[in-house]
Amino acid sequence: MSSTEQEKLLALPKKKFKILNLLWVIIFIAGLFISTNETKTDLGALFANFGQFADIFLQMLHPDWSYMATVIPLLLETIKMAILGTVIGSAVAFIYSLLIARNIVKNKAITGILRVIMNIIRTIPDLLLGAIFVAIVGIGPVAGVLALAICTFGIVVKLFYEAIETIDPGPIEALTAVGANKLQIIVFAVLPQVITYFISYCLYAFEINVRASTVLGYIGAGGIGLYLQQTLQVFDYPKTGTIIIVIIIVVVLIDYVSSKSREALMQ
Repeated sequence: MSSTEQEKLLALPKKKFKILNLLWVIIFIAGLFISTNETKTDLGALFANFGQFADIFLQMLHPDWSYMATVIPLLLETIKMAILGTVIGSAVAFIYSLLIARNIVKNKAITGILRVIMNIIRTIPDLLLGAIFVAIVGIGPVAGVLALAICTFGIVVKLFYEAIETIDPGPIEALTAVGANKLQIIVFAVLPQVITYFISYCLYAFEINVRASTVLGYIGAGGIGLYLQQTLQVFDYPKTGTIIIVIIIVVVLIDYVSSKSREALMQ
């Protein structure tokens, strides 16, 4: 093959790549215009009010540190909500995962029905759950804990049952051959292979719950989010800035510690 032919072959993918990129850019721009027209979004108004946003942002950059005495107890309540929601949801997810893993429960009808229920639960957003539980049990942390528990269940059960189904079947077959019952198989053959995954998934769910609990508080489900809403409603932006700064610091610290813990578990 001559050098000219080689250059032509090398040039073909580049031309296709450029055309594909151009096509995606056209689709993106068309989608932007169509979405703007359909939703009646006034982008001009957004930029026209940018000065007001800058004023609010500058006020938040001068936080009211005297408000810390109020913020810290609320922050602790938010973290407690996340811990309780994670523990309750993970405990239920642990048992449920064993029931829907097809290498543990061989009855496809049972696992199929339970998986449908799981998928339905996982489709419900955390804000909707929070609003439902606020309507049922009233404003407060109980509604937030219940909403976070269900969200944790949806996260952990999906990841954990998939981990169970990918374990080495050898130990299960060996214990089955010697007459071990189902509980013994789970304790001695399944758990040693997946327990580190389960802890890792729980830590991951806890990271999400700390962030979600602040938003749930905004709709009355307890925690620091409730006061975040109140300070915004009365335009007390220095106090809002205090709350936001504290939330950011705590979330970053928890994410860092949780990530390092999960890395250590997987080594």
